[in-house]
Amino acid sequence: MKKRADKEKEILKTGLFNLTCPKGAHKKRKYLGRGSSSGHGKTSTRGSKGQTSRAGRHFYLGFEGGQSPLIRKMPKRGFVSIFKKTFQIVSLDSIAKIKEGVIDPELLKKKGLIKDKEKQVKILGNKELKAALTVKAHAFSKQAAESIKKAGGTIETITINAIS
Repeated sequence: MKKRADKEKEILKTGLFNLTCPKGAHKKRKYLGRGSSSGHGKTSTRGSKGQTSRAGRHFYLGFEGGQSPLIRKMPKRGFVSIFKKTFQIVSLDSIAKIKEGVIDPELLKKKGLIKDKEKQVKILGNKELKAALTVKAHAFSKQAAESIKKAGGTIETITINAIS
């Protein structure tokens, strides 16, 4: 009975009010520029002279001390055209499942086949169509155009008004 009472007292003695940090958890602040006897006087642990000893020093990523940086020495390869056309691709396989007579970007957006009706759409042919459809798009592959015409349908190319 007495042992149990002692254990309860021990449990009550530990709590937030008497917790301590482990040794080395808090370092003392390094006071700088307070005379040579402090050990951090004169140059205040910054070495002597130069950019790193000055206040407000700043280096950009890849700075090499005035030497021409490696990133500027590397050769630039390739070419990216600013006139590149990007299309949203729709296959004839998915168009064949639609039971509408006229297929345009607005309908394709409603059916979830494209993300944006304002961007260009290209129809790719990988299946023979059985129903005669009128398909409106910005571009068609040769195989897609042939397959739509074979089924008795028509293709209409949408042109984009260029700002001049």
